[in-house]
Amino acid sequence: MESKKEFFLECYKLGIIKFGRFTLKSGIESPFYVDLRPLASDPKILKNLANYLLEMLPLDNFDLICGVPYAALPMATAMSLESYIPLIIKRKEAKDYGTKKMIEGIYQKGQNCLLVEDVITSGKSLLETIAEVEQEDLKVADIVVVLDREQGGKQLLENKGFRVHTLFNISEVCSILQENGELSDEEVKRIQDFLLGNHIQFEEKTRSSYEQKLKTAQHSVSKKLLETAINKQSNLIASADVTTTNELLEFAEKVGPHIIALKTHIDIISDFDYKKTITPLKELAAKHQFLLMEDRKFADIGNTQELQFTSGVFKITDWADFVTSQVIGGFESLDCFKNVGVVAIIGMSSKGTLTTNSYREEALKISLSHPNVIGGVSQNEIPEDLLLFTPGVNLADSGDGKGQQYNTPEHVFKNLHSDFIIVGRGIYKSENPEQAAVTYKNEGWKAYVNSLKKA
Repeated sequence: MESKKEFFLECYKLGIIKFGRFTLKSGIESPFYVDLRPLASDPKILKNLANYLLEMLPLDNFDLICGVPYAALPMATAMSLESYIPLIIKRKEAKDYGTKKMIEGIYQKGQNCLLVEDVITSGKSLLETIAEVEQEDLKVADIVVVLDREQGGKQLLENKGFRVHTLFNISEVCSILQENGELSDEEVKRIQDFLLGNHIQFEEKTRSSYEQKLKTAQHSVSKKLLETAINKQSNLIASADVTTTNELLEFAEKVGPHIIALKTHIDIISDFDYKKTITPLKELAAKHQFLLMEDRKFADIGNTQELQFTSGVFKITDWADFVTSQVIGGFESLDCFKNVGVVAIIGMSSKGTLTTNSYREEALKISLSHPNVIGGVSQNEIPEDLLLFTPGVNLADSGDGKGQQYNTPEHVFKNLHSDFIIVGRGIYKSENPEQAAVTYKNEGWKAYVNSLKKA
């Protein structure tokens, strides 16, 4: 291939940058206008562009490529053809018929996706795309961009932990064009002045502290959770996915001093006996000052849920401080949980889940209005009126170079504004569960404190 400078000059001949006075979508008058869509009309240039973009990247990190619609779609397609990395397609909006999917293509839960963008200005459209891609339980760590307008978008995304690779920036291309006699010194100065005065600053949405949330909390369980978090300087909920009473009680004894709640699946305890299982478990909860969360995921009509909650051998109503429940039964199905808090299942991460965007919107409406609901489990940020419980956090995935850092406490607190992390195998499967709990407690608290700071 020709040099990068020569390549840009070939691209420039297609009219991808115009200079003058242009009113942008934001209403700002800009001395230049960038439109990279003509690049798709020249097969040779498009092929070379794909290879230039691929050369900047650690290709072993990616399972998928996705272009931000619409200008980056042909670029992403060319990159897929050159690299043999599978392509997925993100729609600008979902169809109101058929599958109504936002992401089209063949992919699997947990795969790492490279995002391709033509031009980055504020970074806002990329953040929206990232949220929609991650909603499909795909991971995004790297973004490759053809041209950076140098107005703050790259910095915004990098501050959020994403790696942004840019082929050109506007200062660089102005220098190339100035050297080639395409731009006068006066025009370059006008562009430089524009960039200095039009660095887009988005007001970062800051999260509320536990103390702030405590002041407005309405439910007694919400208050107790927040008070416990503040007193123990912990936001850790340990998942006790064990199958015997002895394992459950031993685990609770070890991790109890470091957690704010213990999450149980009481129906998997093979030797369950209320007096031998629940009575000592409640004593441990009182001793170590943690709450009991029964992850029952109720999902039936109200009458049946009430029986499941109050009756049978488990008598969950007698000992659980809060429970998880689907909201598929509607508003009134949650009325039976009078003496506990409810964590609503807003969205699920499993492949093929039926918790679509429209479902999540309706589930949020119910959760925000029902007095028994204290929070939700979701793969996305939810309104601050609800406490956000985030499962699947595992520090072992933080350093594999495959984007798995997005399961770390840092990601879920900074980007999702989570309130509490739920850790299972990272603790109960470790050789030393107590030490693992201490590690997760410290990392979770550090991530929470850092998330309160403005970038």
